[in-house]
Amino acid sequence: MITRTLKSDQQGKRIDRQARILQAALDLLSLHGISGVNMRAVAREAGVALGLVNYYFEDKMSLIRAALHQIDERDAKLVATDPASPPDGQLQKALRRVADPEFLTTEHLSLRLHLWALAQAHEEFALINAAAFERYLEGLATLIGNAKPELSSDECKVRANDIVVVQNGMWLTALLGVDQASIQRSIARTEEIAFAA
Repeated sequence: MITRTLKSDQQGKRIDRQARILQAALDLLSLHGISGVNMRAVAREAGVALGLVNYYFEDKMSLIRAALHQIDERDAKLVATDPASPPDGQLQKALRRVADPEFLTTEHLSLRLHLWALAQAHEEFALINAAAFERYLEGLATLIGNAKPELSSDECKVRANDIVVVQNGMWLTALLGVDQASIQRSIARTEEIAFAA
């Protein structure tokens, strides 16, 4: 029993350290872009020894790759189904989640811009970004299809694409200054697209 508890504690510390390292990489990406991310800077930002960063991540590229996958996981959660809620409630919740205050911070929006630029400049990162984008679109299209079962899967995908355009515009506009009325209009527009007859 004690051995199992110790292993569990060690695994918890490992996950916590790895999460701190990834968060430090994301913070540096947000502030400085890829040029500001190196193993030493990440170690300093995370408050861990350089050797620990090198233990978890082979090199800068593997660290950036892991950070991109972490963002992919966050985005997938935005459009995850919730069997405890009715389909229209799930869709409405997903459409409103993208305007949560955590996503409208300058740091998060800056990170998004750096990641988009990174995907344009590096083929491997472009593939990761494209797969993440497709996963988000599929999740959103699924939510639309569940709420509007009369729609074809193609129509659900078209609506999901249109919604993403509005959402990205909302995020970019938020960089210029958070105007709550504009954000609410953007959310209302995504709901109009999703729930249109």
